[in-house]
Amino acid sequence: MDYRKLVETIPVPKREPLSDRLIDFILSSKNDDKMPSQLANTILHHWQNDILISESGLTALLEAAILLESDKTMGAFTELGLTDMAEQIKQAAPKT
Repeated sequence: MDYRKLVETIPVPKREPLSDRLIDFILSSKNDDKMPSQLANTILHHWQNDILISESGLTALLEAAILLESDKTMGAFTELGLTDMAEQIKQAAPKT
């Protein structure tokens, strides 16, 4: 899945609420062993620089959230009215 392309299609007003939800999913996930250390470092870097809602920050969050909590991530997209994107994630999400 091209996370960057997906993020580019997210309307700017929806990015902050989506970012907040993805952060919650990542921090509360019991699947943290699936998180590659490089991805975790990238997220921490963006968080420290207060740029998590930038395209690159949201791309990293989306990748991590799909790896750790794909069902919750799809739900967040649906709740925000981004059902087409939720369907794209469903098609590309790793099967557990």
